[in-house]
Amino acid sequence: MKSWPVARVLLMTTIADWLKCIQSRDFTLKDIVRLHPSTTPHPGGFKCFTCQNAADNYDCNRWAPDEFCPKGTRYCSTLHMMDDHGQSVSVTKRCATLQDCLFTGCAQVTDSGYQMCSSCCEGNICNLLVPRNESSAVFSSTSPLVSSSRSLHPTLRINILLRSPVVCYM
Repeated sequence: MKSWPVARVLLMTTIADWLKCIQSRDFTLKDIVRLHPSTTPHPGGFKCFTCQNAADNYDCNRWAPDEFCPKGTRYCSTLHMMDDHGQSVSVTKRCATLQDCLFTGCAQVTDSGYQMCSSCCEGNICNLLVPRNESSAVFSSTSPLVSSSRSLHPTLRINILLRSPVVCYM
C-alpha cells in the first residue's frame, strides 16, 4: 500500500510536465530575451523575425532563422493577410530598407475579400506582433526622420502628401 503515494507523486509530476508543454500561440517578452544577440557582425547590426508566407504569426516567429539583417537594412517589415473573419491567411516578415517601409497600413484585396496590413518598425526583433488593423499597421521609428534642417526625407514627404494631403509636415 505504500506504493500509492509514490505513484500519486509520479502522476502529478507527469501532469505538471505535460501542462508546461502547452504553449500559447503568441510570443512573449521572455522569448525575445532568449533571441537577443550578444555580438553583432557589423556596427548597428540587428535581427528581425523573418518568414515567407507562414500560416500565422506563431509559426513565423517559431521557425524564423536566427540571423542578422544585412547591412543597408534598418527596419523590420511585416505583411499580414487575413480572411474576412480576421483569421490569418499568411504572414511574411523580413529585414527592410526605408523605401520598403514607405507604404504601411491596411487595404482590402478585392478579388478574395481578404485584408492585407503592412507595418515597419526599427529595433532588434521589433516585429514580434502582426498588424491587424489601421492602428497597428504603422511605421514606427526610434530615430528621428527629420534632419537638423527640419525637413523630412524627400521620399517620406511624398508619402505623407500622398496618404494625407490635408496635413503637411514641411
